[in-house]
Formats: sequence, C-alpha cells, structure tokens
Amino acid sequence: MPTYQYRCPHCHFEFEEFQHITDEPISVCPKCKKDTHRIISGGAGFIFKGSGFYITDHRSESYKSAAAKEKTQSPSSGVSVSTLSSANSDSKTSEKKT
Repeated sequence: MPTYQYRCPHCHFEFEEFQHITDEPISVCPKCKKDTHRIISGGAGFIFKGSGFYITDHRSESYKSAAAKEKTQSPSSGVSVSTLSSANSDSKTSEKKT
C-alpha cells in the first residue's frame, strides 16, 4: 500500500496517509476540517546501476573475485607514495632557496 502526502491550502498542515491505491483521496483536513489536497511526492524507489549488482544489492561472485585479484596486485609503476611525497617536498625547498 502506498503512502500519500496531503497539504491543506488553508492552514498549511501537511500529513501522510497509508492508503490502498483504490481508496478515495482524503478531502477533509484533520486539523481545520476544511478541504485538503493530495500532493505529488518523490516516492522511495531504488535504482541499481553498474556491473556486479543484483536487485538484492549483493555483489556478484565474478565482481568479488576480480576486486580481490586487483587488491592483491602491486602497482605497476613501482613508485611508492612516500617516494613521491618526499620528491615533492624536496622540489618545494629548492624553489624557496632560489
């Protein structure tokens, strides 16, 4: 059963009602007892995009094995992050000296 949102144009009271799709819309505001209107809401849908997702939001076994394989491989460049950071700090100090 969907949840419908309502807003009273008179007292600006907003409320939600859990109704069958075949039920008639609520026409009376529970607060001020004047006419009210159902408003359009965004809903709560889920969209799964990308490879490796099932509708139940579990990764596929092929994706898990590829990710594990990629994790165990070392970087191909052979340069570590600490080497790069020390090279950057050396170049900054040499720029300041000139």
